[in-house]
Amino acid sequence: MTDVHIIGAGIHPFGRHPDMTGLDQGVYAVREALDDAGVAWADMQFAFGGSAAAGSADAALPRLGLTGVQFINISNGCATGGSSMLSGYWAIKSGEFDIGVVLGFDKHPRGAFNADPEASGLPRWYGETGMMLTTQFFAMKIRRYMELYGVSETSLGRVAVKAYENGARAPHAWRREPVDIETVLTSQMLSDPLTKFMFCSPAEGGVAMVLASDKKMRELGLTGPKVRGAAVRTRLRGSFEVFAPSLDVERGVAPTVLASEAAYAMAGVGPGDIDVAQIQDTESGAEIMHMAENGLCADGEQEAWLADGVTSLGGRLPINTDGGCLACGEPIGASGLRQIYENVQQLRGRAEGRQVPDAKLAYSQVYGAPGISAVAILEA
Repeated sequence: MTDVHIIGAGIHPFGRHPDMTGLDQGVYAVREALDDAGVAWADMQFAFGGSAAAGSADAALPRLGLTGVQFINISNGCATGGSSMLSGYWAIKSGEFDIGVVLGFDKHPRGAFNADPEASGLPRWYGETGMMLTTQFFAMKIRRYMELYGVSETSLGRVAVKAYENGARAPHAWRREPVDIETVLTSQMLSDPLTKFMFCSPAEGGVAMVLASDKKMRELGLTGPKVRGAAVRTRLRGSFEVFAPSLDVERGVAPTVLASEAAYAMAGVGPGDIDVAQIQDTESGAEIMHMAENGLCADGEQEAWLADGVTSLGGRLPINTDGGCLACGEPIGASGLRQIYENVQQLRGRAEGRQVPDAKLAYSQVYGAPGISAVAILEA
């Protein structure tokens, strides 16, 4: 089996673009990735990609060229981008193909995500009780976690402040102005304990990567980060339910724990080896919980880490260096690939203004309801 490398990366800035469709932004990202690698669409042997609200990703084909390329649409909730990456990784790792594209794009209306319970495979009562309304569901999760592990509302605010500071340094971010902690903590309460500035917004954007085998990369005279490990896992029974803080309920192992353990094992590294990480932060609480679920810290350790700046730029383990979902917003099809794009820039030394010095190993994790997690570990 061959090594798999990312030889080209392209992005359309996230945010609101009234004059462009989601497909426009996806096509733009593919062309940027092809230009970055110095290759042509006609050279691509496969493509995997997805969009949740902007149509089928294969609609990009007439724009890019009808070359007969194998194209498979991917749909895996917010983990769509990570799942597209894994699909491309497998296609090359198996020896079946040598070069191809993974892409994701989306264009969402304003307002909270509120998935159809039937479409997601969950019973109707989930939606009727508000469990699929993201603000309520995520608030219930972090409130229980805070009670169990002594995490404060100040820590939620520190996550958001860090996100907006980092987003101000990232050209592709949507929210590019710092926000102070008092503003974050006193902004409109949406779902206790989460305020307006602690949530990401449904957004627009597109991201694409060109993947190549080790042989093809050398043949083209290129270099690019190696995919050391990639994994997608789904939840076990008991891992997704949300309970009131007063209930003594044993939860199952989260899919993020399973995916991270698989990716670490595949890469032959551990959490302590990671130099920079991008993890799911649909809201401030998600980043805090995922820090532990990815093995980056222990449950409850987040309080001290955030107070001490461990996860800030200049800290021991910078997390969400482009501002994450909080600053970039979340176009579902593109969000997981945006994390990987940021890691590619970090490993190439191209993350101007937010560069992590001497970054060699980069980690990304994206979580999709109802219980899917995708992890990728890249090496410079």
